[in-house]
Amino acid sequence: MSFLNIGVAGLGNVGASLVDLLEKQQQLLNRRCGHNLKITNVSARQRSLDRGLDLSSITWCENPLDIVNADDVDVICELIGGDSGIALDLSRKALSAGKHLVTANKAMLAVHGNELARLAEENKVQLRYEAAIAGGIPIIKSIREGLSANSISEIQGILNGTCNYILTKMYDAVVEGEVAKFDEVLKEAQNQGYAESDPSTDIDGIDAAHKLSILTSLAFGAPVDFDSVHIEGIRHISDMDVSYAFELGYRVKLLAISRKNEGGIEQRVHPCLIPSRDSLARVDGVNNAIVVKGNTVGTTIYEGPGAGGDATASAVISDIVDIARGQFLDTFNIPLKLLEECKPFPINNVIGAYYLRLMVLDQPGVIADITACLREQNVSVESMIQRPKNSDDTVPVVLTTHQTEEETFQRALKAISRYDVVVEDPMMIRIEDTRE
Repeated sequence: MSFLNIGVAGLGNVGASLVDLLEKQQQLLNRRCGHNLKITNVSARQRSLDRGLDLSSITWCENPLDIVNADDVDVICELIGGDSGIALDLSRKALSAGKHLVTANKAMLAVHGNELARLAEENKVQLRYEAAIAGGIPIIKSIREGLSANSISEIQGILNGTCNYILTKMYDAVVEGEVAKFDEVLKEAQNQGYAESDPSTDIDGIDAAHKLSILTSLAFGAPVDFDSVHIEGIRHISDMDVSYAFELGYRVKLLAISRKNEGGIEQRVHPCLIPSRDSLARVDGVNNAIVVKGNTVGTTIYEGPGAGGDATASAVISDIVDIARGQFLDTFNIPLKLLEECKPFPINNVIGAYYLRLMVLDQPGVIADITACLREQNVSVESMIQRPKNSDDTVPVVLTTHQTEEETFQRALKAISRYDVVVEDPMMIRIEDTRE
């Protein structure tokens, strides 16, 4: 049995899990792929750190770039992270040197994926990235291989476990008749290891947008276009809004949405109210889920752990096994020359329904004025909740609308915000029905 030699750059949670799993599952993996999978070279920041691994038989490279130059490396696993710097340098050098590259780096692929795909194609090597999106969920293989007979029209997904954990905890508190503030739950997530000390990339929607841009390219046969993703995070979501959503029969989720229509490709990441009966609404904790709609198979749903060392390492190994089996696939499903440029579909043209919360002074005629303003802007109200006034003489008013164009609703929102009786910035959350 011939060897397939592997170099690993980065020995964090994923890298350490990869080394461990390859050792534990070696016999099974060797039988499945017909090669002896062997880690020959590794690199990480701290050599002396105790990772619970026996690395005595593996060559340690102080500089990750030295892995590329090693004669006994066929596949390089880039597990460093970051959209530039050493991770990008290593990836460029590996592909240019004719080494297969497996990466979990969604940020790098979102920003530089087109360039790296070109290098892979020019040098006749594989660029694999199953671990970059949704952890242990095989969503890349599902779209690229399992759904190859389908013309995909839409992808919707919960792609960030940190945000989903926070929103789940806030919802659970509401159900129990308690209050869980966003900042408090964020600190809990950090203490549990579900959020970074600087959580901006997660809670501001950037991580989910990175992943969505890659899925969009794969699904629709277009170049990666991260700059065209509309991005909003969850910092502004309050316990009050989670509570009102519950009362109205919804759950709040950070949703990533990609659709292709006659006007172009729509890509957006933002909080949504999802009907509680929908499948995505019931995805809780740090789990991820993706809904894919194809013209042949219909709607398919994929759910599982979206992060974690073992889950992500499992996805890395699946790519290594495919390479060992000699499976050559185009990076984004079709040759680069056949990728079709599609203009972005602006969010202002998206048709949808909306949740609107206003804090207004308790004065006669306020509700009538607000509804009249909406009517003047051709926004139709579907439901309304009005609570008794607070101690400061303000009253929360919650509306949901029928479907209308985003630009129309934003115009109405701007007009309402100018009213003197509106004492806080209006709170708007889009409503998305994720059913078939």
